[in-house]
Amino acid sequence: MTGKNRSEIRPGIVVEVVLKKDQRTGRRTRGKVKEVLTRSAHHPHGIKVRLQDGKIGRVQKIIG
Repeated sequence: MTGKNRSEIRPGIVVEVVLKKDQRTGRRTRGKVKEVLTRSAHHPHGIKVRLQDGKIGRVQKIIG
């Protein structure tokens, strides 16, 4: 599961995201999804989510 399809992502699952400030380096941040922000069913760079701690990024990997 790559995180590019909205149907794979639900609040409460653990994911790795790339924050806007880390897009150049590709550094990933792990957290629990609070809210799915992308409205479309698919996004080539990853679905945008808000984590429990308030950080916003695009999902790169679904952990569980």
